[in-house]
Amino acid sequence: MTSTIPPTTAPTARLGSGARIGIALALLLPALLALAWSYALPTLLAVRRSTTRDNLLAPPQDVGGANYQARLEQGFIGELGLALLLAVVPLVLALLVAPVLAALADRAGRRARLATRALLAVPVAGYAPVALLVGWRLDRIDPVSAVQQPAAALVALSAVSGAGLIVAVATTAFLGTLRGRRRPVDALPAAGVVGGLLLLGITATALQSFTAPLLISSATGRTPLAGSIAFAFARMELGLGSAGAVLLLGPLMLLGLAATALLLASRARIEVATADVDVPAQVQVPIGGDARTGGGGRPARIVLAVAGGVFVGLLLWGAWPWLRRSLRFTNDVAPFAAPDLSATLLWTWLPPLLSTVVAVGVAAVAGFAIGGLRPFGRFSELLLVPFAPWLFVGTGPLAIESYLRTRDLGQLDTFLGLVPPGWVSVPALFAFTLLFRGLEPRWRAGGGFGRTMIAPAAPMVVLAGLLTWLVGAGQVLWPWLVAQSPTTRPAPLEAFAQSAAGRVAADELALGAVLPLPLMLLFLAAFVGLQLGYLDRLAIRTGGRPGGGPAAD
Repeated sequence: MTSTIPPTTAPTARLGSGARIGIALALLLPALLALAWSYALPTLLAVRRSTTRDNLLAPPQDVGGANYQARLEQGFIGELGLALLLAVVPLVLALLVAPVLAALADRAGRRARLATRALLAVPVAGYAPVALLVGWRLDRIDPVSAVQQPAAALVALSAVSGAGLIVAVATTAFLGTLRGRRRPVDALPAAGVVGGLLLLGITATALQSFTAPLLISSATGRTPLAGSIAFAFARMELGLGSAGAVLLLGPLMLLGLAATALLLASRARIEVATADVDVPAQVQVPIGGDARTGGGGRPARIVLAVAGGVFVGLLLWGAWPWLRRSLRFTNDVAPFAAPDLSATLLWTWLPPLLSTVVAVGVAAVAGFAIGGLRPFGRFSELLLVPFAPWLFVGTGPLAIESYLRTRDLGQLDTFLGLVPPGWVSVPALFAFTLLFRGLEPRWRAGGGFGRTMIAPAAPMVVLAGLLTWLVGAGQVLWPWLVAQSPTTRPAPLEAFAQSAAGRVAADELALGAVLPLPLMLLFLAAFVGLQLGYLDRLAIRTGGRPGGGPAAD
């Protein structure tokens, strides 16, 4: 039920507007400093370097816009088109397949919905793109065909490396729009926002494709990021590489601004149902669609079961080249040539863990400052605007400047050098802002801070941390730049290097160290628990007044 505590006794009211603004800005300061250090400053330096001729052997020389002209003449537009082509299959999965799966799961009843959520945790826990790419490159991509038809090979590799994760994330998001709805049609505004964000985010991810193009090693199958890195580090033309990076940053920043505008215009938020407080009693509805199943529940369960079987079959088929090599990890076959496997695992998982703890922690505090304290009332979300240009920017477009900074600090081939360079997770900051915005009305109504804010947000911190850690440990680009010695290479980079160089026979290469089975099982247990115990309680809402339940849309 809605609290009857007078508004003047609410905790945020007792703080006073001036104190609330001061505290919020103080909590936001670490995120702003991290943004400046990790994103804004490297962006400015990249723009400056893009107007110079710089080979690291002589002082840079100003060349104006010559690098941009040269990069365009070398086929940057074609590279951009190829990268956009890589987004087609993921977009079909996210915008067509995922909504259907979510609707079926919601229609089929609570048990079927929870079973679907548990199944969705599998591809997330098994996210190991390098292992999938290497396995497919060795077993299912003909080297000659890959050179002759690089676009087809890239589409296949890109699709298989991220298909499971995309379906899992998109289906989970669409399920959040359906939670607690009396009628599925009521979810359309929120589903439209989710679909828009997926469209923008998947497009941005495709534009930054690097690992698959590098594995194909074809000049005609090059994406913008692969081209920029090649010019900067293979040809030692840092100015030309920076020009390509800046050209790539342009659309990425526009995509981030568009996503932020969508969130601001829709007044999107994430609400959490609890055992004693859910939507107001006058609009209380059964959760997840159990009361809507009626005669349609059984057909929905049958179709969902078939879809689930197909999903599992496709996952196994796509992952088999990796799985059969992972089994070798348990035998006497050495996974890599590195002298110490335990050291390889430490180099793989510890550096991204350090970055994750800081980046997600800073994002959570900043998200609370914006969405929880709401220092400027309904205009508080405008504080997201400074972060918006880098919402979808990963390590790649700023890799040249990040590498030069790491080199100047003498951190190449060191533990600190392997730490990913982003010290605030901008996507996590946006997610926490939406979450705290949905939680804030209960705190404002007089609820205890721990019960209304900390307890519902803690699982989101764990979820964001696990996802950031898993994705960071699986990347190749940053270790490829800073880990120049085989003894400091993380497992994904070592597997990639050995497969590309042919130093290990295809049937002898073991990929078990990329994502060891015990660690995968720990991730699986965590993600299943979060899906069933937490994500199933989240509702994505738009418009209206926070805390208004299904009627808010």
